This record gives sequence, C-alpha cells and structure tokens, in this order.
Amino acid sequence: MFRGRSYMPGRRAFAVTTTTTLAVGSAYLYFRPQPIRLEDASSVYDVKRPVNLSWKPPTRDQMLAHLGTSGIYVSRTQEAGPELGEVKGEKKESEDDDIFDLLIVGGGATGAGTALDAVSRGLKVACVERDDFSSGTSSKSTKLVHGGVRYLQKAIFELDYEQWKLVKEALRERRIFLDTAPHLSHMLPILLPIYNWWQLPYYYAGCKLYDVLAGKENMESAYWVGKGKALEAFPTLKKEGLVGGVVYYDGQHNDSRMNISIMMTAVQHGAVVANYTEVTELHKKADPARNGQERIYAATVKDNLTGKTMKVRCRGVINATGPFSDGIRQLDEPSVQNIVAPSAGVHISLPSYFGSKSMGLLDPATSDGRVIFFLPWQGVLIAGTTDSPTSLSQNPIPDEKEIQWILDEVDHYLSPDVKARREDILAAWSGIRPLVKDPDSKNTESLVRNHIINTSKGGLMTIAGGKWTTYRAMAEETVDAAVKEFNLKPNGPTRTHHLKLIGGHAWSKVMYIKLLQEYGLETEVAKHLSESYGDRAWTVASFANPTGESWPKHGIRFYRRYPYIEAECRYACRCEYAQTAVDFLARRIRLSFLDIHATVVALPRVIDIMSEELGWDAKRRAEELESTIKFLQSMGLGSKPDRDYAHELSERRGERRQIPIERSAGGA
Repeated sequence: MFRGRSYMPGRRAFAVTTTTTLAVGSAYLYFRPQPIRLEDASSVYDVKRPVNLSWKPPTRDQMLAHLGTSGIYVSRTQEAGPELGEVKGEKKESEDDDIFDLLIVGGGATGAGTALDAVSRGLKVACVERDDFSSGTSSKSTKLVHGGVRYLQKAIFELDYEQWKLVKEALRERRIFLDTAPHLSHMLPILLPIYNWWQLPYYYAGCKLYDVLAGKENMESAYWVGKGKALEAFPTLKKEGLVGGVVYYDGQHNDSRMNISIMMTAVQHGAVVANYTEVTELHKKADPARNGQERIYAATVKDNLTGKTMKVRCRGVINATGPFSDGIRQLDEPSVQNIVAPSAGVHISLPSYFGSKSMGLLDPATSDGRVIFFLPWQGVLIAGTTDSPTSLSQNPIPDEKEIQWILDEVDHYLSPDVKARREDILAAWSGIRPLVKDPDSKNTESLVRNHIINTSKGGLMTIAGGKWTTYRAMAEETVDAAVKEFNLKPNGPTRTHHLKLIGGHAWSKVMYIKLLQEYGLETEVAKHLSESYGDRAWTVASFANPTGESWPKHGIRFYRRYPYIEAECRYACRCEYAQTAVDFLARRIRLSFLDIHATVVALPRVIDIMSEELGWDAKRRAEELESTIKFLQSMGLGSKPDRDYAHELSERRGERRQIPIERSAGGA
C-alpha cells in the first residue's frame, strides 16, 4: 500500500505514529469480528429463467438508420419491464423530436456510462465509437475495482484533502459497481507480504484506515496472517525473511464485458449506439439564445465499414474519447491546446501456477518506487502495471523493457526455485491512460488527479481522465453539467446508482447449475457463461450446437484449455454488435488477453462462424485473418519474417489441433 523498503524518514515518524494509533483503534471498534454476511436467500436460490430473454437489440444497420434521421420514437412495453426499450421506427410530428438531446463520442467506459446515465433520465441519446466498444484503454486495465491505496498514502503524508475525497468517492463507487453488475465483478483478497517486523503495524494500520474510509460500503475487514498462512495462500512466495502479511479486500471485474454490458443496458433504455462510426466534422451555427455565438448543432459521422456518411443533429456533443480527446477538440477549435498527456501501462499474463488462484498480491515498493499487482483473473495471473509517457496509438505495442521490468519484479517475490521467463508469458498488452491537464487552470502543465469536464465556447463538452471504478460518478457529473449547459429536460435525477446492468436482474451465484442441467454443458463452461453474461447466459446456451457426445451434450469449445464456446460467437454477432474477429476474441470473450497462441488456434473457426452470421465473402475472410494477426502482434505475438501466420492458418482451416508453437507453457 505505502512505499518504502527502508525505515521511514524521521520527519514522518510523528505522523505515522499518530495515524497508526488512530487507525488501529478506530478500526478495531468499527471492524471487530462480525458474523459472516451471507447473500439474501432469494438471490442465491432463485435460479428461474428471466422473463425477458426474447429481447433482441436493434441491428447495427437499424441503429445507423436511426442516426441518419436524428431521432426515433422509443416505447417501453409493460411486458418488457421498465429497463427494456423496444425501438420503433416511428417519428414524432414535432421537428424538435428529430434532434438528439446528446451525441456522445466514444464507446469506452466513460462514453457508455454517460450514455446510460443520460438515457435512463429520459433524454434522447446517440453514442458513436470509431472502433469497437471498449477497444482502447477500457479493455486494457488492471481489472481492479478499487479505492486507490496509493492515493490514501498521499492523502495522509501530504495532508491532501482532495486525495482523501478521491479515495472516499472511489470506495463508495466500488460498492455500487459490485451491486449493479454482480455477475461481472467480485471481491478479491489481496496480500501485502511483510519482510520487516516494523512494517506489520504500518501496513495493517493503513489497510484498516482503508476499511474505515469505506464505512458501511466496506467489503470485508483487513487482517494479518503469519508466515505459514501467507505461504498457504500464495505457495510460490519467497520464504526467506518472510514475517507474514496483511490481507485487504478490493474488487475485480471483467473490464470489456462490463463496458459492453453498460452499452447494451443503454440500448435497452432506448439509446442509439453504433461502433465503427467516426465523427469527422462538427457543424456550428449562430445561437440566438447566446447573442449569436457560434455553437455546435450537428456532426458528420462516417460508417467506417461502408464509407457512408450522415449528418446527426443534436442539442449537445459530449467528447468521451479518452486519450484521443484532443483530436475531437481540434475539430471544434483547431488551435486548441492539448490537455491529454498519454501514459502507457503495460501488463502481462502468466500461467496461474506462478501465483494464487484466489488471492492477489501487491508489491507496495518496487525497485524504482512504483506499485505492482499480481492478480488471478480468468484462469491466468496478471502482472502490472507500468507508467511511462507514450505517443498515441490505436493498438500500442508493449515495450520489451517494461515487460522485463515486470518479470524482474515478479521474480523479486517468487521463491528462488521458481523463475518467470520471457517465454512463459501468455499475452502482453499496453493500455494508454488519459492523464489530463485542466485548460482553465493557471498552471496548464500540471496534471489533475482525477478527471475534468470542460466546455468550449462552441459548446463541445469534454470529459477526460478518471478511472474505471468511478465511471458511473463521472457519467453522472457529466450529464448534470450537460443538462445545464444545453438546457435539457430530463425526467429526473440520475438513477444509475441502483440500476442493474443487463444480465444482473435474475442472476445468482448458483444459476450455472440449472444452466448445465438444462443444456448439458460442462461445469466450467456453464460457470463461465453465468459469470460473463448473467441471466443472458440462457440465450447464449440456446445457441449452442450439440457436441455429438454423451457428455457434454452442448457447447463446442474453441480451445480445450479455455471455456469459450462457439455459441458465444453467434451471440456476439446477433446481440452485442461484434463486427470483426478481434471484437469477439479480445472484447466479447477475453481469449486474446489470456493466451494469444490459443487465439491463433481459435481464429479460423471464429472467422467461419462470423462469415455465416455476417455474410462475409472470401476477400473479407482473408482481411480478417490478416488484421487479427496484426492485432495479436500488439498483444505479444512474436513477429518472425519466416512465419506466415495467415498462410499457415489458411492451410489448417477446419482442423482443431494446436499449431506448433516455440514455447512451453507460455511464449507470447
């Protein structure tokens, strides 16, 4: 949690002593042993099918048609429930109803969250993304839902009240996050290994203060363990000098599936959304209400799959494009000063045997003072992250020096008998964090700690910065600002703090049992479907083809080691707007982040299925093969001049055996 491998400087001794005493005392009173909290029985044992499985979202072509008319009539049927919107192609008579209240640019966590918040207030919303939903930073995170233990250190030692508020807000949002998407997120215990006795009360007090800040929104109380228990939880941990450890709790989630779920929930409420749709021009005209000032009233958008363009009219435009925010800002005002300072965060995936399958590990003081996590996720171990300035790129390639730094830090905590090698890496990726500078600040060079909302003279509202955990609060704040700025008329305040995402309404932790019983699925597959789609897993399972075996009866896997099945590809095309093989392999399922060589093996079959679903011809199939291999090279797939993956896969199309790979357990 806090940095520093050596004893703390004397000038901080008083602050540390005081903090430790107060934190431990308060924590004991507030978090003394309590009975274990069980879920409500109705949520645990209600495994009935949800009633609205027949709902199917409008197709992408229908969405683009609605964008072109700049307005649709949305009705909600009583049978569908208040959360399900049925899109009708009927236009209201009033000319004002041909205009969207908001056009949101960007389909990552912030853009999707803003779309959901706005449409759930009754506003007419469109959201466009030039690539795929969650194709950028939002799919390349550390997968944590956390308050920020690093910020807590700064709040205490720098007496920074703003940092303190950031941590408190994030802890509140952490609880909302887990409540609104219970199938996609869960609690995760994280171990801080202790190798010096004096660090034990220091870290313990800090973790307990973290609990106290969370208050009633806390998960489970932090606790300390001895050497034996620490090694039992994390068997590969270095034994020499180990004193014990402190365990605290944070949240973990499936980031791109969370992003897709937020967007599809917005669609349920009537939002018009389209991926591979790019804003190429912003149109302005004099606004009489603002003394004739030129204001944005429409945008030209381009369908990047067909090249067609259309003009979308709206009352306000919100720029939620993350690290690419300045590109949209320059469409509004070409000479505007950049506000984004892009920073690269590299992660690697390792086989699960390098760590614990149920507990994460935090190195609070790396060799260069940074913090690094080792986290179990989807059957592998994620290690990261780094933080270094970078240039903008749609698919940034992880730097080999950063990868080696992570491996060195992994080895620092591993037993001497265990060494993580470069060839053990299953996948590696780099995500770009949109660190931002406030253009309204006197010191425009200093980076803001959280996020900013800025509106230009022309009426372009930009939301930039922040993190996954607080996406909902950022969206709420942005829509509140948009309502005032664009004189919108919502039907009430935000309701996203208690609005369950698609799949969460009829989900329970034991739903997978009924799923495997009814469809004859493998236990691992049924559990994966339940935890990836929630109650929508019933629809996915209904697409599953027979295996031709006595057991499992349904659910043909793409790759024997991972629980992803062919039915998911059909569901992604029909119900989640997957348009490319990368959309499916990297963001609808997570195979590209878990094992890139398994992804190569699965690729031909994925292309076959998507060709059936989307009507691809031979030329498009070849393009998909080539573009996917290129994407996988940004995920760690070695590029060799004598290796023609596209030709190799074409030769092996239809075969289910593994392509020979120069590696043992890993090898990205």
